[in-house]
Amino acid sequence: MTKTKELDKTDREPVRVGISMGDMNGVSAEVIMKSLSDSRILLDCVPIIYGSSKVFSVHKKMLNLNSFNYMSIKEASEAKKRKVNIINVDDTELEIKKGEPTKESGVLSFASLDAATKDLAAGMVDVLVTAPISKEAMGKTDFKFPGHTEYLADLSGLDEALMVMVSPKMRVALVTSHIALKNVATSLSVEKIVEKLRVFNKSLKKDFGIQRPKIAVFGVNPHAGENGKMGDEEREIISPAIQRASGDGVLAFGPYPADGFFGSGAMNKFDGILAMYHDQGLAAFKALAFDEGVNFTAGLPIIRTSPDHGTAYDIVGEGIASESSMRSAIYLAIDVYRRQQLDKEVMADPLEISEKKTRRE
Repeated sequence: MTKTKELDKTDREPVRVGISMGDMNGVSAEVIMKSLSDSRILLDCVPIIYGSSKVFSVHKKMLNLNSFNYMSIKEASEAKKRKVNIINVDDTELEIKKGEPTKESGVLSFASLDAATKDLAAGMVDVLVTAPISKEAMGKTDFKFPGHTEYLADLSGLDEALMVMVSPKMRVALVTSHIALKNVATSLSVEKIVEKLRVFNKSLKKDFGIQRPKIAVFGVNPHAGENGKMGDEEREIISPAIQRASGDGVLAFGPYPADGFFGSGAMNKFDGILAMYHDQGLAAFKALAFDEGVNFTAGLPIIRTSPDHGTAYDIVGEGIASESSMRSAIYLAIDVYRRQQLDKEVMADPLEISEKKTRRE
């Protein structure tokens, strides 16, 4: 068997996708069920949901989603191909309160996330897809993080990870994420922006297969400071950071004013965009790619994605929540995993590949 054929075979193996169920009182169960109801997705992955089969049964009946079927398993090693598998992290009777952030929903969300990340760390699943949680509900538990990104960074022994919003149109990363707007300017530094650019550049190469990514960097003030008339952060922090990163081989450009960037078509010239704060990058991103956007966490030793929407409490039980972002999150996790595995095979010692082949024969 040739090396190319071996790589093709590896590429076709279904990826074990661990899915944390998110908030049971939101639309998480709905978008998970809808995204997995099309059996074609089971050709590419073995979904393993961490949550409660009883909760899914309630939502299934509520939404009349008869096309969704699953099997309950005790641990990830029992997961079956071509099936949707659910591990019950809580087998008690749970009271679902549609559209409400309750302590009970927060406890189940945390238990689901904890179980999924432990199996991910143990190699029982290949990637992690997190359904939306309620920060208010999680705040009623022992979960002390602003969101998934910070939690996963802490588990990985890192101070921070990089939030990247991904769609077929663009990739937008954030220097700061879940902090108050009044704290953004004081949170910026040359070192922080340089590190974010390095992580972003590496991810665009490793996770998205772009050999020489070009990154646009936003300013933080209106009109990118307009030469100091509206702030000095561009001249004193952002521009020096771009220069330093460029010296390290990162193709970074800017700082650009954020207001007209997306509408001008300038984004089409770049492989990635680095925004200084949450709404600066995400307001435009979600306006242009809400139904297909994915939240990807770069810079971690694991692969994690999530839909780009929240719990959508206002439409729970109405059957109108779109599963497009959840489905895109699952497929992006699969694609990144396969790309990384392919790179490992390509870069592996030919002697090691030969030895593996001999053992299989």
